[in-house]
Amino acid sequence: MNRKLRTADTRLARFTVHGSHSPIHVSRLAADVSRFAIAAALCALLAGCGFKLRGEAALPFKTIAVTPQSGLGVSVARNITAGTNAKVVDNPKDAEAILQITGETRDKVILSLNSQGRVREYTLRYRVTYRVIDGKGSDFVPSSEVLLRRDITFNDQVLAKESEEALLYNDMQRDAVAQIIRRLSGAKLRPQEEEEIPPYKAPDFVFD
Repeated sequence: MNRKLRTADTRLARFTVHGSHSPIHVSRLAADVSRFAIAAALCALLAGCGFKLRGEAALPFKTIAVTPQSGLGVSVARNITAGTNAKVVDNPKDAEAILQITGETRDKVILSLNSQGRVREYTLRYRVTYRVIDGKGSDFVPSSEVLLRRDITFNDQVLAKESEEALLYNDMQRDAVAQIIRRLSGAKLRPQEEEEIPPYKAPDFVFD
């Protein structure tokens, strides 16, 4: 009898270690469920905040040219190609719309000082001005501006400070590109001008 009990205990121990309900298997199953729950929550969050997949932004024109071909211009053109229904063309004459980047400036102003009168924080500013016209020079989007700011703590280590500033300016440029494209999606095509009707002129009456 004791021998049978020991045999049963041995089989139960083997089942606990190697069976489908082992602690190892249960742990892996719990991890899989946790990952699935996190992924589902992330999808719900993205849907709730209005996130759209690439290629879903609809612009009111099929072709667009971006000038000048600066770093910002190239970034805007790349994002239009990747994330909208419009095609970027090199020659403005072949485009329904022309995005003209008329200005791009970076500067910084003192935000605060410490007790010794030394700079403690700066505000970095990034400004972009642009307009969108058609082939005849009429405005799709009149002259507009994007102004972004980021605060930065002063650092005595010059290289670290310059590196942080560069990262913040790059972040602001990406934000500016996103804002420009959102405004492009809200642009309205100008309706075709109605044929001009000459003013009415009373006929000349001749009396005998």
